Amino acid sequence: MRKLENSELERKNIEEFKQANKTPLIIVLDDIRSLHNIGSVFRTADAFLIEKIFLCGITATPPNKEIHKTALGATETVTWEYAKDVLEVIDSLKKDNVVVYAVEQVENSVMLNDFQVKENQKYALVFGNEVKGVAQEAVHLCDGVIEIPQLGTKHSLNISVSAGIVVWDLFQKIAK
Repeated sequence: MRKLENSELERKNIEEFKQANKTPLIIVLDDIRSLHNIGSVFRTADAFLIEKIFLCGITATPPNKEIHKTALGATETVTWEYAKDVLEVIDSLKKDNVVVYAVEQVENSVMLNDFQVKENQKYALVFGNEVKGVAQEAVHLCDGVIEIPQLGTKHSLNISVSAGIVVWDLFQKIAK
C-alpha cells in the first residue's frame, strides 16, 4: 500500500463545495466553550457535506484564529449562522419540517445503533456544553434524543468526538 498524496484526494474547492448537494443534516452547537471543539465540528461538517451549523449561546464564531487552527478552512466552506437562543433555533427548524434530535443521555433515548433515518427527511442534531450537556429545556423541545452507547467508566465523550460519531453514523444511513 502507498499513502496517497494530497493532490490525489480529489478534494473540492470552495466553490465546488458550495455547489455540491448537501447531506440533509444540520448541526446545532449550544454553549460550546472550547474553540478547538468548534473547529473540529466544522471539519467534520465539511468532510460529510453537512448543510449547515448553528452556533448558539456562548459558542464562539468565525473568524477566530483558535477555531481556524482545527477547522483548517472549513469555516469558509460550511454554511453557518449564529443565534443567541438555541430554543428559538430548534423551534424554527421544527417549523421548517426538520426533525430535531438532541445528542444526550436521558430517559427513553434511542441508542445510536438503533436509530433509523427516514427517507427524504432532514435532521438536526443538537450538541450541548462540554460540562452540562444539552440544556433540559432544549431536550424537551426536541423531537427525540439519540444516545451514543458507552461501556466504560466515564460515559462521557468530548463534544467533537460525539459529533464525529453521530454525524458519520447518520451520514452512512442517509447515503444508503
